[in-house]
Amino acid sequence: MKRKFLYPLLLITGVFFAFASGVLNDNFELLLERMKEFNQKYPQEKVHLHLDKPYYAIGDNIWFKAYIYNGTTQESSDISKILYVELINERDSVKQQLKLPVMAGATWGNFSLPDTLTEGNYRVRAYTQWMRNTGPEFFFDKTIKIGYSWTNQVFTNTDYSYSKEDKGERVTANISFKDKDGNPYVENDVRYEIQLDSKSFLKGKAITNKKGEISLSFINNQPDISKKGRIVATISLPDDKKITREIPIKATSRSVDVQFFPESGNLIEGLPTKIGVKAVNASGHGENISGTILDPNGIEINRFETKHLGMGNFIINPQTGIRYIAKVKFADGSEKSIQLPITQSSGYAMTVTGTDKEKLTVKIMRSNNLTGPVKLRLVGQHSGNVMFSPEVTITDQLATINIPRKELLEGILQLSLFSEANQPIAERLAFVYNPEDRATVQLSTEKAVYAKREKVAIQLKSSFNGNPVPGMFSVSVTNNNAVKPEPETESNILTTLLLSSDLIGYIEKPNYYFIEEGPEVAKNMDNLMLTQGWSRILWKNVINNTPPIIRFHPEKTLGFSGVVTNYSGKPAPKSKVTLLSTAAGFFSLDTLTDEQGRFNFDNLVFVDDPKFIVQARTGSGKKRLDIKMDIIPGQVVTKSKNNGDIEINVNEALSGYLKQSNQYFNDQSKRGILQKTLQLKEVKITQQRSLAKNSQNLNGAGRADAVITAEQLSNCQMLTMCLQGRVAGLLIMNGKAYLSRSGGRTPMTIILDGMRLDDINLDDINTFDIETIEVLKSAGNTAIYGSNGGGGVLVITTKRGGGNYSNSPTPGLIVINPKGYTVPKEFYSPKYDVAEPNNAPDFRSTVYWGPQLLSDPTGKTNFSFFNTDEPGTYRVVLEGMDLMGHLARTVYTYEVK
Repeated sequence: MKRKFLYPLLLITGVFFAFASGVLNDNFELLLERMKEFNQKYPQEKVHLHLDKPYYAIGDNIWFKAYIYNGTTQESSDISKILYVELINERDSVKQQLKLPVMAGATWGNFSLPDTLTEGNYRVRAYTQWMRNTGPEFFFDKTIKIGYSWTNQVFTNTDYSYSKEDKGERVTANISFKDKDGNPYVENDVRYEIQLDSKSFLKGKAITNKKGEISLSFINNQPDISKKGRIVATISLPDDKKITREIPIKATSRSVDVQFFPESGNLIEGLPTKIGVKAVNASGHGENISGTILDPNGIEINRFETKHLGMGNFIINPQTGIRYIAKVKFADGSEKSIQLPITQSSGYAMTVTGTDKEKLTVKIMRSNNLTGPVKLRLVGQHSGNVMFSPEVTITDQLATINIPRKELLEGILQLSLFSEANQPIAERLAFVYNPEDRATVQLSTEKAVYAKREKVAIQLKSSFNGNPVPGMFSVSVTNNNAVKPEPETESNILTTLLLSSDLIGYIEKPNYYFIEEGPEVAKNMDNLMLTQGWSRILWKNVINNTPPIIRFHPEKTLGFSGVVTNYSGKPAPKSKVTLLSTAAGFFSLDTLTDEQGRFNFDNLVFVDDPKFIVQARTGSGKKRLDIKMDIIPGQVVTKSKNNGDIEINVNEALSGYLKQSNQYFNDQSKRGILQKTLQLKEVKITQQRSLAKNSQNLNGAGRADAVITAEQLSNCQMLTMCLQGRVAGLLIMNGKAYLSRSGGRTPMTIILDGMRLDDINLDDINTFDIETIEVLKSAGNTAIYGSNGGGGVLVITTKRGGGNYSNSPTPGLIVINPKGYTVPKEFYSPKYDVAEPNNAPDFRSTVYWGPQLLSDPTGKTNFSFFNTDEPGTYRVVLEGMDLMGHLARTVYTYEVK
């Protein structure tokens, strides 16, 4: 079963220390109790998305399974029941947003990639409303490449070069323009705009040469501020076609940022200290450097170098009054001197050794001027949970503490050393590898080699510590020939939930730390812990008993709420509020406002973006009321932290995959399953018919027998007075509209902002709130409404649809358009054991996607699918967790010939 938290004092051995005997520090116990209460009251949610592939093409579907994890309980989360998943382009614009119901801490869905999108570096971001309280730094946020070849006419390839000039950096870009067959566009006009940090920096024009290339350059006088941007290039093709491509400027210089991080926070006089080094180039990648540490007299103290992704470490024994200098040498031979942090004359330091498989060793040191016995507290936390908190009495200058690894949960351990005054004096992150804390999943097939289109049955067995356990999993099957794996760079359930969800900043090649775990990998992971930012738990808030600011509460169901007031702004208690919808048949709910005029509708289930009418009436039936809905502001799109994952030439990087995908898309198009978007030749419009702005007329905006505008209604106090006698054949009787052709027997159907209103008095609608009224009388215009159009239709569009908002809305009635659940598609997997009349070639890039695999109490389940027409090594990637929250991931391969 899952290990619980706040372990008893661990077996600790060492020298010059002793356990506290007698009464523990009451104030510190209060602090730990606050931490426990804080953690229980504000648990951390984490999200991981298992994607079916590492990259995609326009025309694909992005299939994903989402796991919502409670970092506090280390189990599937039951905090939030709604998940938001977004597809974001390079301009930080949300192109698609899904709203998915969460069941047992999981959900799944897909993004369809139409050919109205362009190639580029997109982000898939996922979060719950509850997660918004801790900030977007801890959202699931992954950059993926999406190529565009199928209907693409222009392919670009860009190469950058950099040179120093005066106080700035000159950036030169060579861009080639080619067609789908690789032929250059020769002597074509190109207009370009260079944008740095979303601001226009330079505009110009050029003509492609015989190789289809143009060259442009600019000088950036602020390379430390304007670090990235884009080139927006528009090439002119025959027949007045203009194609625009956006090309990332990933960096504006070759500069390398170098930082130094003392292990536990400070350099202390006379205490040997490990210092982490991190060197990152302007593109966001680690840069390997070397250097020497010099004292003020130029005497060499130590040497250092970074060997893995720009990270390394060295040790110095700092002396007081000395400011050490790091002389850094870069790959191009250039050098730079950087001062290390100032040495403090007094204090404590903490060092961690994590190379031993059996234990984690923590050494606590203090400067020579600190003498006598001192009681300190060492607190170890995992996801905010206090794992241990021994009291250590130091009688000399050093104490060594050994912590058995088997008692620790896998993931990031935050170590904090507290003084006798209960103030944090040293902190350190350490990563604990503990594969025993994971669930084990075994996949097996009857044979190792299969034929094309042959059925493959895979058996699954899940266990924990050798005992069968039920679990929930997702599985993706791809062909390595079509989708080449990116093992080190791919994110997975281990890299997300054990590493990146607790760290701020970009982590380069996260799966490197989990592919082959060993001493070298552990050493490089420790360098990552030394140099990566941390901000999950702020001790000062716990010490000061300062609760976090909670702006967003967990969403349990779909619903909405608001307040009803009278025209003087006072609450209207005991008012009847009615919710109406015709999205899927007629739907109606009633409730009463409380003493503060508030109302709430919850436990609703609806999909897409239906329209609802909210109507309020006082107990005596009066309708002169205002309804104000509670609005949760949308999550802003912050800048991506994953600049290192940006690919400048996406189509070239995915050329092999795009070629294979084109075969599949062409076949799908021939069979009518996939459709291309037609790009029409530009037409210059000299006169445009006036349409009804924002109308939801099913015939099309403005396609009506008569259109009455807001200007024509401006002098009317009541809507029936405005309509009477204005349109031939339109009759008004008792607040309802009729057509003379029906003899006044069948009232006209009223459609307000796309919603059909039944049994409504037209005078209940404020004329000052109306943008247009479209009158549908003829059979040609009413036929699309079926039986509802038998007596004619009035399509009323209010100014809320996009025109100017009225200061005097319709009394006691508003129309809302909330976002409902997104219904995911079902993954299509052909069955070749049944003969098909059209035996079309099978070039699927995702061979199989199963988002919901559940193993039974014996840990067993199975799934099956058919291979494609492509030979190669098929890769089966399974992720998930057992029902106790233990994470699982496994990769299995077989051959197809």
